[in-house]
Amino acid sequence: MDQIQTILQKYVAVGDDTKEKLLGAEFMVISKDVSLRLMQGPQLQASAGRVDVPQDSSPFDQDTFTFVASMTKLVSATAIMLAVERGFLNLNDDMRSVVPELGRLQILRGFDDKDQPILEDNTAPITLRTLLTHCAGLGYDLAHPDLMKWSKFVGRTATSADISLDGYSVPFKFTPGQGFCYGPALDFAGQALERVTGKTLGQFMAENIWKPLGMNTTTFRYDTFGDKVSHRTAGTVLRTETGALVSGEFPLNRHPTIDGAGAGLYTTASDYAKVLQDLLRSSAGLGGILKKETVDEMFRPQLNEVQRQSLMAEAYAPEWYAALVPEFSKDLPLDHGISGVINMKDEPGKRKKGSMMWSGLANSHWWIDRESGIAGLLFVNVLPHGDKVAIRLYDELERAVYGDWQLVSK
Repeated sequence: MDQIQTILQKYVAVGDDTKEKLLGAEFMVISKDVSLRLMQGPQLQASAGRVDVPQDSSPFDQDTFTFVASMTKLVSATAIMLAVERGFLNLNDDMRSVVPELGRLQILRGFDDKDQPILEDNTAPITLRTLLTHCAGLGYDLAHPDLMKWSKFVGRTATSADISLDGYSVPFKFTPGQGFCYGPALDFAGQALERVTGKTLGQFMAENIWKPLGMNTTTFRYDTFGDKVSHRTAGTVLRTETGALVSGEFPLNRHPTIDGAGAGLYTTASDYAKVLQDLLRSSAGLGGILKKETVDEMFRPQLNEVQRQSLMAEAYAPEWYAALVPEFSKDLPLDHGISGVINMKDEPGKRKKGSMMWSGLANSHWWIDRESGIAGLLFVNVLPHGDKVAIRLYDELERAVYGDWQLVSK
């Protein structure tokens, strides 16, 4: 058994003992060249464990059907940048004329002594670039007590878990463009694509990304594939305070009213890997969905100094650090591209400077290291986000790739 397989096996549960374990995991290393091999052997993927709590569940592997939450953002950004290439959208145009709902949102400046929200009309432009880099000031309400306090005051019942425009329509936490706040901004960018193309985000992706790349098990609609994937669908699994795993309730709306550009996709590791490889190929000028200069723009650090400092403050805050950037050393300088966080220095023993990464609510991760010519992804399915077991596994796998293995591309 090779090194990666050994690592994975060490982290997955055997039988009913799930304490400090994962039920299943799939890990893949992707190159721009299909012929990439690793010194230890030709295997590009390894998997271990099962898809759900019952011991007779199907094996967890590259074809496990999985909710990827915020890993949706990379695929959505790819689609939106394709719309930019084709002239439907412009990164620097104000999206309030395209998505009028954005123009109706106010800025939350705090609360008065009677706990009434202090709201201010927004006059600042909200560019597509601002939405794609999380600099519009929109936060996920469930993660921000001030937004939930506002929501209660106005009698709002929708939340971001609904995957709906109402659920994403919250006040800005600051004047658009004046900071960084992770939230539903990309969902509004997805709505902009829909308004200018006359197609749903899913339709646009199916025509321009999923079908061309052969992604046959990717969808915004959970019931799309029915019984074809039921036996290989990852269950909703929660880690308890004891460290053990139990079946839990799915955290978001299974039947949303919109295609959620920020967190709505269901897919498999084998499908998702095709997006990573296509971006690597485009970046290397080998042909892909996007032009090389478009991918270069996606990987270019996008933030000004105010926005960058805001990102650093959020990313390394104690309540956020484990969830956002656990794979980085403390205080590693960061920036943000179009769809993910960029490390601005080499991470010793791991990815190179300029690499981009992100993760999802259920603790799956991806990274793209253009300098090394590789990308990686880890698919797991455990809640809540920031699971320490998944973080340790991801760190050990990446160090194995960059340290003990010699990457060879023919």
